[in-house]
Amino acid sequence: MSRVLAIDYGTVKVGLAVTDPLQIVANGLDTVPTKKLQEFLDAYLTAEEVSEVVFGLPHHPDGNPTKLVPIIEKLASDLTKKYPAIKIAFQDEAYTSREARDIILKSVSSRKKRRDKSLVDKISAVLILQRYLKHI
Repeated sequence: MSRVLAIDYGTVKVGLAVTDPLQIVANGLDTVPTKKLQEFLDAYLTAEEVSEVVFGLPHHPDGNPTKLVPIIEKLASDLTKKYPAIKIAFQDEAYTSREARDIILKSVSSRKKRRDKSLVDKISAVLILQRYLKHI
């Protein structure tokens, strides 16, 4: 089997999570600067067998999409053109950042690590992936 990759897209940083090859466990992969996302994806998708990429779709509390949705949809479209064998999916990412901060607060003892925004992005990507895989 192959991996499923989740992307929590942000204007500054992007959180990434991935499953194991059997698609049982979701793990945080990395947090990369948004400017370097394409470079990271090209390297990762070349090195690893990935069957699906799941993008978190952000919405306002009233259900309307945020300004990031068209950017995310364009990125997904570009990825499909470049890697046609990879399935693209979207997952609602409502409140994943808040949940990630709560998880960090409960599980990370170091104050410095609790303030690390890149950890929030990575855990948010894990939550998106877990929701997509129906683990939650």
